[in-house]
Amino acid sequence: MAMSCILASRWRIVEQMFGGLDQLYQTHKWLGIWALVFAAYHLVFKAKLDSWDIVPILELPRYWTRLARQLSIVALGLIILLALNRNIAYNRWRWLHKLSGPLFLIVILHWLSFKSPIILASPSGIWLAGLCTVGIIAAFYRLLLYPFFAPGGEYKVASVSHGNKAVHLELAPVKTGFPFQAGQFGFLAMKEAGLREPHPFTIANAPSDTGNLHFVIRALGDYTQKLKAQVKVGMSANVFAPHGRFERIAGAKREIWIGAGVGISPFISWLDDKAHGHFERASLVYCFDPSRAFPSLERMQQMADKAGVRLIPNPSGGEALATAIRESATEVDPHQVQVSFCGPQGLLKRVKELMKENGIPAKNLHYEFFEFR
Repeated sequence: MAMSCILASRWRIVEQMFGGLDQLYQTHKWLGIWALVFAAYHLVFKAKLDSWDIVPILELPRYWTRLARQLSIVALGLIILLALNRNIAYNRWRWLHKLSGPLFLIVILHWLSFKSPIILASPSGIWLAGLCTVGIIAAFYRLLLYPFFAPGGEYKVASVSHGNKAVHLELAPVKTGFPFQAGQFGFLAMKEAGLREPHPFTIANAPSDTGNLHFVIRALGDYTQKLKAQVKVGMSANVFAPHGRFERIAGAKREIWIGAGVGISPFISWLDDKAHGHFERASLVYCFDPSRAFPSLERMQQMADKAGVRLIPNPSGGEALATAIRESATEVDPHQVQVSFCGPQGLLKRVKELMKENGIPAKNLHYEFFEFR
């Protein structure tokens, strides 16, 4: 649980160690699940050995010791089960998940007050105490201090463009922007009632002299639908960023970029990234639903033509994706084909199958997880 709190802090050094916030949150989720598994085992079996010198580190009355023990296991199970329930609206889930911080304090109190073979002055005791201290600091930072010290900046909405169930926002910095790389994302929090929850969205442009940020947002959930309906020019917002390690692979002989739906956003920023160059080796497969494509196919073609990237339209049910992967694997050594993907899990599975069929190594696939929950 201490490690889970540390991972949730979004400290940059921790994100760098895991190679991206998406990878970090996957580990965070599984740490929570295993914490529940081990806590359940501990509750059921309560293993003891006669050779242990079993004493509590912190002496508490029996009533409070028992209460801390019962609260910790019940609360831990409740928090983990709520975290894994995707039917709970994000705004409610977010506040319920914040209870993990106070719960961690109860678990620490339980550790200190129950009979244990680990004394505080032992190497194990010092390690646990140090880890718990850092975990408390991380939880305190994430729950209370993050909005004041997190990297990012304050922005105002400069323009709004609506599409079919989608919206394109351009935000201008109030003072100065922040440095970022094409393909990274940020947490957008509008300073408006009902829109203050920070949500992650890919930055759909490369860094520029103006410092402006672009977001292409699909109205798929309650928050994004409300954002699409209510956002207006002049509104203020905080952007906590940059995050992510979705970058182009240097030295690739052939690149295949695959963007599906709103997953096209990082590739829009790559098209805009003139500093990287080498667009002649890249092909962009745009997977879209013709009835709600945003940006439109025509607009994507204009951006691809301007950058010098081959655009391959792949409407729903099309076979252009399979053809593009097969052709690339025949034109160059399959081991030299790098595939970058951003889209839903179902399509990711299909991409992995096509790569395997055409001899492209699985390690040549680069993607970030769409969902953090």
